[in-house]
Amino acid sequence: QGQLVESGGGLVQAGGSLRLSCTASGRTAANNGMAWFRQAPGKGREFVATISRTGDTTRYADSVRGRFTITRDNAKNALYLQMTNLKPEDTAVYYCAASRTEYASISRPMYGDWGQGTQVTVSS
Repeated sequence: QGQLVESGGGLVQAGGSLRLSCTASGRTAANNGMAWFRQAPGKGREFVATISRTGDTTRYADSVRGRFTITRDNAKNALYLQMTNLKPEDTAVYYCAASRTEYASISRPMYGDWGQGTQVTVSS
């Protein structure tokens, strides 16, 4: 069974940047809408950004719009999240997820496959 594997997390100072990657192994994600979610300590998992199968539709949470950019490379079976101007409140475990459809969806129940997550910590 295939899996999604995130990478690129780490410790960064406020105002810094990170680029997260998600690679689909043993499966193709090229037919699915994809998304990033995050979960901070003591909080629920929240939507961050989503992209449609073709990449022509993207949507963002209000808290990250203008600072984060979601992209994908279907030839590489990969999903990315470029994060700039990071804030301490962005500290969380970031998860990539594959949708049950080809569309960009902000709804968590639409996502059936999840990675294990990568930690992002932003210091003030």
